Amino acid sequence: MKPFAYVRARTVEEATSAHGGRAGARYLAGGTNLVDLMKLGVEQPDLLVDVGRLPLDDVQETGDGGLRIGAAVRGSDLAAHPLVRARFPAVSRSLLAGASGQLRNTATLGGNLLQRTRCPYFPDLSKPCNKRSPGSGCGARDGVHRDHAVLGHSAHCIATHPSDVAVALAACDADVELRGPGGTARSVPAADLHRLPGDHPERDTVIEPGELVTGVLLPAAVAGRASAFRKVRDRASYAFALASAAAVLDLDEHGTVRHVALAFGGLAHQPWRARRAEAALLGAAPTADAVDRALAEELAAAEPLRDNAYKPALARRLGAAVLADLAGHRP
Repeated sequence: MKPFAYVRARTVEEATSAHGGRAGARYLAGGTNLVDLMKLGVEQPDLLVDVGRLPLDDVQETGDGGLRIGAAVRGSDLAAHPLVRARFPAVSRSLLAGASGQLRNTATLGGNLLQRTRCPYFPDLSKPCNKRSPGSGCGARDGVHRDHAVLGHSAHCIATHPSDVAVALAACDADVELRGPGGTARSVPAADLHRLPGDHPERDTVIEPGELVTGVLLPAAVAGRASAFRKVRDRASYAFALASAAAVLDLDEHGTVRHVALAFGGLAHQPWRARRAEAALLGAAPTADAVDRALAEELAAAEPLRDNAYKPALARRLGAAVLADLAGHRP
């Protein structure tokens, strides 16, 4: 076991100061991902800053009807929260679709967003992985990649991001709140929190060294609009998505699209916000043909590999089914 120092932070300021942006420091909350990676030797921090007991574990209603969710709220509590279920059902359903009940009782919202990829080459120290060891190569490209990315990947990495709730938050136009050393504060759209791999797949997010996720803001503009989340996986529970889709849809009195947001999971290094499809549907009636054309335009950019060529068609059907449900036309 590699020795490390441990600090239990009492305030956000104490946590960010203790971390200080040091390369060997890590924040620890539920630990359901970080501790596993430490056991495997993938993560070898010299300092753990425990933020699990910070006062970031509640759901607050904003004055205009939105919600601010503390980063330390546990997945099971968030999924069952009556305001989340009523106003942002896609978020609740995405949490229930992830992991197991035991893990949801421990894992936090912030940790869920920041979990590392589940590509099998990443935790295996005997295999090349540019995300784990930059410059070592991507073992998955010519190896096992049935579950891997078809959108936005690069020659250096074809991993996908595993979080289900990140997909729902992207579709709900949520913002992620960050606090850094020295008291700096900013927010990032949930859809932009995670990076595409490019030449630096080791950088999962746009979070700067030492910044701490303190909460997520769900906007009032989306509250109460019809939303849904659906996930396709190899087994009925405790499995990561082959593809998932979260959508928000609002129709005007004439049945045309006044607002639409669609995000896919399991297809890219980040929740994939389907901006082309959204633009094509805005102001149109969400007929089966219109939705199919919009999704075809979105997924035309897909670049599948040898064993995951099924994913674009799967995502196309999945997105169509979710939007049809929300429009009241069940497939």
